[in-house]
Amino acid sequence: MRRLLFALTLSAAALTAAACSADTAPGWTYAAPTEAPSAAASSGASAAPSGSASAAPSSGGSPAAPSASGAGGAVQISALNIAFEQTSVTAPADAPFTIHFKNDDASIPHNVEIKDASGAVAFKGDLLTGPGEINYAVPPLTAGTYTFVCTVHPNMTGTLTVQ
Repeated sequence: MRRLLFALTLSAAALTAAACSADTAPGWTYAAPTEAPSAAASSGASAAPSGSASAAPSSGGSPAAPSASGAGGAVQISALNIAFEQTSVTAPADAPFTIHFKNDDASIPHNVEIKDASGAVAFKGDLLTGPGEINYAVPPLTAGTYTFVCTVHPNMTGTLTVQ
């Protein structure tokens, strides 16, 4: 009886060791849902409006041009892998403009905050948890060089040239 118990214990230990050291991947993996959020879900994911940003998400593709096109033109800024994809953009001086912001980081909040040369906040957009898109209505800025940053991830920065 003692030998049988020893043999069973030894077999169980050998099977456990073999299972733990196998070179193959498990037979299953978890995949998060891939369905894109609806427009209502995108706007619901953003924080309370700051008073100077439009919380209305936009539809359609993201144009490639990273600069404004005349007064009222849209500046394109997007976030991916916790970084801004555009590190330098331009906008018109002394005229309101729109920043079309696209957050491609799933379940990660980002926004765009604009600071002047002294570090004072000139504009702060609402947080947007990705994936999603939002249009920020930016008030007129005087000509000069500004820094834009994500308030959640201060390592995400870029330069806004207003001319």
